[in-house]
Amino acid sequence: MKFINIGFGNMVAAERIVALVSPDSSPIKRLISDAKDDGRVIDVTCGRRTRSVIVTDSEHVILSAIQAETISNRLLDDDADTDDEAGSEEEDD
Repeated sequence: MKFINIGFGNMVAAERIVALVSPDSSPIKRLISDAKDDGRVIDVTCGRRTRSVIVTDSEHVILSAIQAETISNRLLDDDADTDDEAGSEEEDD
């Protein structure tokens, strides 16, 4: 299981992420509000401004102070590392 750093030492399982979005639009603000009412919000901003919203397959909503683009790059780097490892195993055979 691969974990992605989402800021301030907090990690989320990469394969559990369904969506990574900006918190600026009205539908996302509504999603956050509804999730707060249901107790499904995990706020890892440490008191800072929310810059990205992560939606998981368990319908939890994670608020992060790291920009969505930065988290996306970390996800892509993690996928590239996984592909490199798989490729090197195949070459050894």
